[in-house]
Amino acid sequence: MPIYAWLTFVAVVIVLLAIDLGLFHRKSHTVSVKEAFAWTMVWVTLSSIFGIWLWNNQGSAKGIEFFTGYLIELSLSADNVFVFALIFGYFAVPPAYQHKVLFWGILSAIVLRLIMILAGAVLIEQFTWIIYVFAAFLIFTAIKMLFSDDEEIHPERNPVVRWFRKMVNTTPDFRGDRFWVREHGKLMATPLLVVLICVEVSDVIFAVDSIPAIFAVTRDPFIVFTSNICAILGLRSLYFVLAGVMDRFIYLKTGLALVLGFVGVKMILSHTAWKIDSIISLGVVALILTGSVVASLWATRKRPGEGDQNGGGSLPS
Repeated sequence: MPIYAWLTFVAVVIVLLAIDLGLFHRKSHTVSVKEAFAWTMVWVTLSSIFGIWLWNNQGSAKGIEFFTGYLIELSLSADNVFVFALIFGYFAVPPAYQHKVLFWGILSAIVLRLIMILAGAVLIEQFTWIIYVFAAFLIFTAIKMLFSDDEEIHPERNPVVRWFRKMVNTTPDFRGDRFWVREHGKLMATPLLVVLICVEVSDVIFAVDSIPAIFAVTRDPFIVFTSNICAILGLRSLYFVLAGVMDRFIYLKTGLALVLGFVGVKMILSHTAWKIDSIISLGVVALILTGSVVASLWATRKRPGEGDQNGGGSLPS
């Protein structure tokens, strides 16, 4: 893909983020589910328009690769949502400040993922065998995700957070939605900056899984990058939509494990006569994710009479 395509895509993303923060979220406020859902639809629509543009201008193969990569990245983002909720809960971040943290966290994630994607593309170009290392890593991650119990998140044990708190003076509590303040002549970080660091570190950890997964779909760095960025652009609004109901998606972890295992196998077969076609990959990924979500919602549906127990309260959604 020519350099102007990269520059144009990045420029459009910057403009959209500027409009998002400067116009619609200029003042910190609690994001309602209705507002978050509307923004999620905006980002999904924009991503779909871009994918259709790729399909029409670069061919159906590129379009299918983009939509498959986008779907994989969007599904893997569900784990990010769960971790973000744990981080915000641990630090007791007021709902009004959470959008700002996610905005700047995702902005830095764009830069970090671009570096990781370009590095991965160079490695695959120079060392073809490394694709099997990626595949083995994905299959190992899938098995671990499938059979291991949920691990608790302890942000205070993160070495980056511990180092930051040791090296930088931090205020004991929040100072509005500010990351830095000057008090008694000293520049001090606020706990909100510590939260931002936790969010960024968690995104890097998840990128280690998601980026190799998309390389199983396509070796085109432009498709890998754009599908990644389109997915994480909608991650902020997706968080506010799903954070309150994540406990209902009990089979989503199983679905994500199956997706990672499938793309790992696809990566291994990419240089054989049993190479899996892109359109089949898209169908399999969509089927697994849809099945896990539907099964989860069905299993956790509210049964008649449950809301009348223990004083007539209703189950949390």
